[in-house]
Parts: sequence; C-alpha cells; structure tokens
Amino acid sequence: MDAKDVILGNYIKELAKEGKREDSRGSMDFRDLKISRGVIDHAEGSAQADLGATKVLAGVKLVQEDVYEDTPDQGNLVVSAELLPLAAAEYETGPPSPEAIELGRVVDRAIRAGNCIDLKSLLLEEGKAWTVYVDVYVLNFDGNLFDASVIAAMSAILDARVPEYADGKADYTKREKKLKVDNVVSSTTFAKIGKAILLDPTGNEELGMDARLTISTDGKMIRAMQKGLAGSFSVEEIESLIAESLKKHAHMEKKIRG
Repeated sequence: MDAKDVILGNYIKELAKEGKREDSRGSMDFRDLKISRGVIDHAEGSAQADLGATKVLAGVKLVQEDVYEDTPDQGNLVVSAELLPLAAAEYETGPPSPEAIELGRVVDRAIRAGNCIDLKSLLLEEGKAWTVYVDVYVLNFDGNLFDASVIAAMSAILDARVPEYADGKADYTKREKKLKVDNVVSSTTFAKIGKAILLDPTGNEELGMDARLTISTDGKMIRAMQKGLAGSFSVEEIESLIAESLKKHAHMEKKIRG
C-alpha cells in the first residue's frame, strides 16, 4: 500500500468513526445497481453488473464433455474470474492472482452451494453432458467485486439458452431452451472499519477496512460465507449481518431476475 492509499485509508477510518461515508450512503445501503443482459452475442448467456463504478461482465458457455466418474448422471459447473489490467492500475496480465482465484472460488461456491443449476438436467446421453463455464471479467474496480461478480454471474446464468443437441452434435446456432435454474442466490459484502460495519464498500473504503465478510443467500438460508483480512467479527455482529443479508435478498433477487 503506497502513501496515497494509507492517507485515503486513514480518511475513511475517520469518517467511519463519525458514522459517515464519503458517498453519503447509510451504513447498510448498496450503491446503485444496473444489470444489462445479452451483452455477448456468441455466449449462451451473458450479463454486465454495474455496482456504482464497479463493473463486472460474466459470460456463460456450454461445452459438451465427458461426465466425471463420481457423478455419471450429471453435468458440471466451472467458474473462473479474471482481473483485467484495464480495471485497475494494480492488475496485471499473467497467471491468476490470489485475488482472482479467491473471487472465482467465492462466486463458484455461492452458485454451487445454492444449488442454482440443475446439474442433472445437463446430461445429454450416457457418458456425455454439458459443462457450464461461467467466466467473470472485472472491467472496472471500485470496491466490492464479490457482490458485483455474483450478481453478474447469476444474471448471465438466467440469461443462458441451451444449444440444440442431436446425434452427438451440438448446434450452437439454435438456442431456444433456457438453462434449468432451480435457485437464485445473492451476495452481501460487509467491511469492518474500526467499530463501524459498512455494506458494499467502495474501493477507498476497502483501503480502510480491518475485516471483510461476504454472505451468499437464497433468502431462505445462508449458502456460503467468506471472511477476509486479519480483523474479526463478534458472534453478535455475524448474526446481525446474516439477518441483514437475508433481508436484502428479495430486492436483489428481483433485480437479478430482471
């Protein structure tokens, strides 16, 4: 962290002490969310989520592949994330960074643990099934990549259409049938800054945070959680944030479904 980031982080901490945020939001308010669907013509499904100035693009591709030996009656899900150099000065080309790996795993866990995709519906014939590839690309970074990425990925999955399949071949020019989606998850990320806890932290707010907690839910139960950084949350704080996450889900699901 350079000197500028340290100064910004300290400024954010002082604001948090006073119960303020630099963009004047309440502590449990999301930034404005815009979701655009069908933004990639050659993908089976796609969506872009703009959460404030954070912009994330997700694409879904279906590929005919061999089933796994331990799950012969279903298809597969593969999620990856890439932090594009155009998104922030600190992002570089090359092998996936630890941040990109964590982001991909958090999105994967939310969708997989939420039983969002009916994997058994992906079976094509004995030994063959669709693999659903969900690729997440960060286009612009201004904090809270976890929530923006889950929103983009979930929206792209709902946008996806399955290619026609006959005689062992897929026809990608004919995509009418929707991907079978059984559940919709949303994500809420909280930053702890001193004693203050803020929902949907901006890039500047992330410079001042001591701990981070991301909760994925379908509105009925918690499907996944991810804690980051060295700071801690009390049991009471976690219980309160779980309740807040469950409360936010209905609105987020409505936005994701469009």
